[in-house]
Amino acid sequence: MTAVTIRPANANDAALILRFITELAVYEKAEHCVLANEADIQASLFGDDSNAKALICLQGDTPIGYAVYFYNYSTWLGKRGLYLEDLYITPESRGIGAGKQMLQHLARTAVAEGCGRFEWSVLDWNTPAIEFYDSIGAQPQNEWIGYRMDGERLQAFAAKAN
Repeated sequence: MTAVTIRPANANDAALILRFITELAVYEKAEHCVLANEADIQASLFGDDSNAKALICLQGDTPIGYAVYFYNYSTWLGKRGLYLEDLYITPESRGIGAGKQMLQHLARTAVAEGCGRFEWSVLDWNTPAIEFYDSIGAQPQNEWIGYRMDGERLQAFAAKAN
């Protein structure tokens, strides 16, 4: 078996990352939600004002996955945290330990950066991912309900007068 390696993504990876984003969205039954294009990925991940970072996972020379993450902040801890936005390994490469290696890489990054937490979300129907996260000792945070405002609702709320 060829070794798995992880490297920081760069602007030349924008098309690859967009392909992986789309594959992940298809798996999550949300392909219609992917509005980003290659230029958006280049600007948002590799622009001067980017607050997100990406990793590429390879088996030999073949890209098999990616992760996108950013730093958030915990007022309770008084420390920043690392938030994993996306983790994706291609279906044919699952089961070789690549996902676990990506999570360990990010955990090491969080520790090295002095983060108090390493967090992510998972869809409630994604049983394989939930079982995997449980197996590595991650704990679900069931007491919090995620909320989102986007698109027209975001625009309308922002435009409302008090």
